[in-house]
Amino acid sequence: MLNLLPTLLRHFRKQVLALFDILILTAAYLLPWVVINGRASYQKYISLLVASCFFFVCCFEIIYAIMGIYDSLWRYAEVVEFYRLCVASAIAVVVFVLGTLLLYRDVRIPITVYMLSAMFAVSLTTYSRLIYRMYRNVRLGKSSKQARRTLLIGAGDAASTLLHEQFKTPSPEMNIIACVDDAPEKIGRYIMGVQIMGTTEEIPEIVEDCGIESILLAIPTLDEDGKRRILSICNRTKCNVKILPDIVKMITDGKDIASRIRDVRVEDLLGREEIQLSGAITQYLSRHVVMVTGGGGSIGSELCRQIASCGPAKLIIVDIYENNAYDIQQELRRKYGAGLNLEVQIASVRDSRKMDALFERYRPQVVFHAAAHKHVPLMEDSPEEAVKNNVCGTYNVASSAAKYGAERFILISTDKAVNPTNVMGATKRVCEMVVQAMSGKSRTQFAAVRFGNVLGSNGSVIPLFKDQIEAGGPVTVTHPDIVRYFMTISEAVSLVLEAGAMATGGEIFVLDMGKPMRILDLAENLIKLAGFIPYKDIEIRFTGLRPGEKLYEELLMDEEGLRKTDNSKIFIGAPLRMNNATFFDHLASLKQIAYSNNSANLVQALLDIVPTFHHKGKEDAADGVGGADDSAANGAANGGSVVA
Repeated sequence: MLNLLPTLLRHFRKQVLALFDILILTAAYLLPWVVINGRASYQKYISLLVASCFFFVCCFEIIYAIMGIYDSLWRYAEVVEFYRLCVASAIAVVVFVLGTLLLYRDVRIPITVYMLSAMFAVSLTTYSRLIYRMYRNVRLGKSSKQARRTLLIGAGDAASTLLHEQFKTPSPEMNIIACVDDAPEKIGRYIMGVQIMGTTEEIPEIVEDCGIESILLAIPTLDEDGKRRILSICNRTKCNVKILPDIVKMITDGKDIASRIRDVRVEDLLGREEIQLSGAITQYLSRHVVMVTGGGGSIGSELCRQIASCGPAKLIIVDIYENNAYDIQQELRRKYGAGLNLEVQIASVRDSRKMDALFERYRPQVVFHAAAHKHVPLMEDSPEEAVKNNVCGTYNVASSAAKYGAERFILISTDKAVNPTNVMGATKRVCEMVVQAMSGKSRTQFAAVRFGNVLGSNGSVIPLFKDQIEAGGPVTVTHPDIVRYFMTISEAVSLVLEAGAMATGGEIFVLDMGKPMRILDLAENLIKLAGFIPYKDIEIRFTGLRPGEKLYEELLMDEEGLRKTDNSKIFIGAPLRMNNATFFDHLASLKQIAYSNNSANLVQALLDIVPTFHHKGKEDAADGVGGADDSAANGAANGGSVVA
C-alpha cells in the first residue's frame, strides 16, 4: 500500500495540492476568529463564519486555478512562480473582500479578520511551497559521502544551472564545496548556498584550505587563452580537473548538464581555437575527384573526413596498410552511405606503375600526398627505406599527377625538414625540393604544407605517454627542457586544406603552430589528467637527448623568410635555393643507392643533396623513450610503405 502512495501522488498531483491548499486556507481563515474570540462570541458569528470561510476558500481556489498555480512544478520553482502566487493571493483577497461586502450587509465581518486572514493565507501558501522546494532540492539533494569535494570555477549562468541540477539530481561523484570567480563584486557572496571564496589566482590556496579533490571549470564561453591560463593554475594543484561544455549545445543535444561534464583533454591545454572550413576550401574540393595517399593514417584519415564533408565528386583513398584503409572506409560509409562516391585502393607509392594506373583510371583533380615513413629512430636504422618510401614515393605520385593532369598536388611536410638532423627529416626536405622542382613543368600546381607535431597521431608521444601511465610508469622524457610545437589533428588538416586552396605553384606553406610546449609539462599534465600525482604515483624518468634530436624544433630556415597570407595562421616561405638543372640527376643517383641498400653511402648522398642536413649519428632506437613527438607532423600511421 505504501508503495502505491508515490504513484498516486504523481497521478493526482494537482488534486492533492488543491486539497492541501483547502486545508491551510481554512486554517488561515479560522485562525483570526480564534484571535478575536475574546471580544466576540461564536454564537454571534457562527453562521457568518461557516459561510464566509467557504467563500474565502473558493475565492482562492478559483483564482489559483485560473492563474495556473497548480500547473507549476514547485520542486523547480523560481522567483517568478512565487511572485505569481503572491499576485494570485492578492487578487483572491480583493475578490473576497468585495464579495463579502456585497453578500453580508446585515452582519459585518470584523476588519481584523480581513487583515489577518489575508496575511495568514498568503504566508501559509507561499511558505509551504518554499519549504517543499527546499526539502526536495536540498535535503533530498545531498551528495553522497563518497562524492569528491569539488571547487567550481565560475559563478555565472552555467554555474547556477549546474548547482540547480546538482541539488535536484545529485551526482554521486561531485560535492561542490566552494566557488571562485574573477569578478571582484562576486567575491564573498553566495550562489545557491555555495560561497565564492576568491579569484582564479587563489585556486591553489583554496584547494589546500578546503581539502578540494576535484575542480570543475564552468565557464563555457571562456576563450582559449583564458582556458589555458586557468588550466595552468589548476595544474599547480593535485586535483582532477573537468570542464563543463557549452550549455547551448547541451540544450540542443537534449542531455542534462551533469552527464556532459568531461575530463580535460590535452587539446584544452594548447589554447587553440577550432578552425571552420571556408568557402574557398569547399569550392576547390566540391564536385572534384580527390585522392589521398596514406589515407588510412591519422592525418590521412582526417583529410578524408573533412574532404568528404565538402561533397567531392569522388574520394580515392590509397594506402598500403589494409586495416587502416578498411577502418576509414567503413566510417565514411556509415556516415555518408551512397551520398559519397568512395574508392579505396591498397597500393604502395613506391610502385610507379601502380600509381600511373590509378591516376589513369581515376584522373584525380586534387591530390593530397600524406604517405610517408615518419619514425625518426626507425628511419635511422633503415635510411634506405625512408628514401624509397618518402622520396621515391613522393616523386612517383607527383610525376603521375603531372602526367595525368591533376590540378593540385599538396605534400604534407614536417618541421623536421628544417635544418634536418636525422634521416627522416632529410628525406622530407628532399620531398619539398621535389615539389618545388616540378612546379612549373606542368599545369599541376605543386605545393607543400609544413607544420609541427600533432596531438594523438599514430606514433606520437601522446599515445606513448598514455601507455606508460596505464602501465604504472615510468614516463620517459629525454630532457627536462625539450620543447615542441603542437596542434590538433583536426586543426592541422583544416589549415592544410586552406593552404591547398591558396596554392598557385611552388609554395611551401608554413602553419602557425602557436606557442611551444615543454614535453615535461605535457607528461605532467597527462599524469594529472589520469588522476595521478607526478613523481609520487607515476615516476618521470629523464633518459637524455638521442643523437639527431633537437631541444627546439624550427619551422623555417633562416634564409627562407616569411610572407603573410589572408589566413593569420598560414604563411609562405621563400623558394628553396637549389639547382633545378642537376636536381633530378641527384635524385636518380639517390634512388639507385637506396635500392642497392647501401646505408652508409645513402646518408652521404643525402648530405650532398641537402646542404642543411647535419647528421649527428645513428639514433638510439629504444622504443620506450618519448622525449618529443618523434613522428613527423605529417601524421604517417604505422609501419609499411604507405603510412599517413
